[in-house]
Amino acid sequence: MGLIARARKEWFIIGILLVITCAKLEPSVGVKGGPLRPEITITYVAVSVIFFNSGLSLKTEELASALMHVKLHFFVQTFTLVFFPVAIWLLLKVLALTAINVWLLKGLQTVACMPPPVSSAVILTKAAGGNEAAAIFNSAFGSFLGIVVTPLLLLVFLGSSSSVPFSSIFSQLFMTVVVPLIVGQICRRFLRECLDRRKPPFGTVSSVVLLMIIYTTFCDTFSNPNIELDHLSLLLVVFIIFTIQLSFMFLIFTLSTRKSSGFTAADSVAILFCATHKSLTLGIPMLKIVFEGYEHLSLISVPLLIYHPAQILLGSILLPSIKTWMTVRQKVTHKHKKTVP
Repeated sequence: MGLIARARKEWFIIGILLVITCAKLEPSVGVKGGPLRPEITITYVAVSVIFFNSGLSLKTEELASALMHVKLHFFVQTFTLVFFPVAIWLLLKVLALTAINVWLLKGLQTVACMPPPVSSAVILTKAAGGNEAAAIFNSAFGSFLGIVVTPLLLLVFLGSSSSVPFSSIFSQLFMTVVVPLIVGQICRRFLRECLDRRKPPFGTVSSVVLLMIIYTTFCDTFSNPNIELDHLSLLLVVFIIFTIQLSFMFLIFTLSTRKSSGFTAADSVAILFCATHKSLTLGIPMLKIVFEGYEHLSLISVPLLIYHPAQILLGSILLPSIKTWMTVRQKVTHKHKKTVP
């Protein structure tokens, strides 16, 4: 029973492995022009469904209540969308001297340009007893910012503008990301009571659609005979991703828990997860739009596919320690408040 329960819990990671295996065995099904017609079903329909779903599930009132914590939001967004991409860009200057596959290195840069995720950071913050409203706001606000900032960052750091017209990226992002998100929020206003009562599985719907996108991306790769991925490069990238995450978590924790920062223990937990996590839900569709037609698209997306489970795994492992730290910290703060006249 333990194994089945575990499989249910980790079904998405198992799903990623399954769809990549299926794509390897029969890539012709999901390629452009194939039976699935991904150039229409994935590029437009699937991406729109993900963001309509996000718009429908985001609680507007919870976001509004967290709006006033400007210092915390500024800290998270600056770290995620400015410090993170620049730090990785500098790291890649060094890694470029190694034998690691150049497209995987480009993929690491795309990870750095991604906004925070709407789900994993919020789930872990809630589980640790952190500032959930701040986590929800930053994830949502980061996603909105990401729609504009992420393509700009990708164009700055990877110069993909040479083959992708800038205006078409934004028009496609607007039609498949912004419009469905706004429509989702409008529908939520009319369906709020029904949604709160029924609690539809929003996360599951997005994840299933995401698996379809990952599947067609890898069908494209495996149908291209020119792509070779050496296993050493892949192992090194996994190691680099874990090292980056741990280093940045340590840095964030150190900065946000200093007395001069003015953040509470609950704030620090929200910052820890929001600033170091990256969105796969936004990331994969965005890469598909920005790097449309690139034969190395799936190699570029591999680091993001590794980063997503890595952040959940690390977060889950560190959760008990973070919870304990927060309880102790809150007791100390409470005692201090009592003793101060």
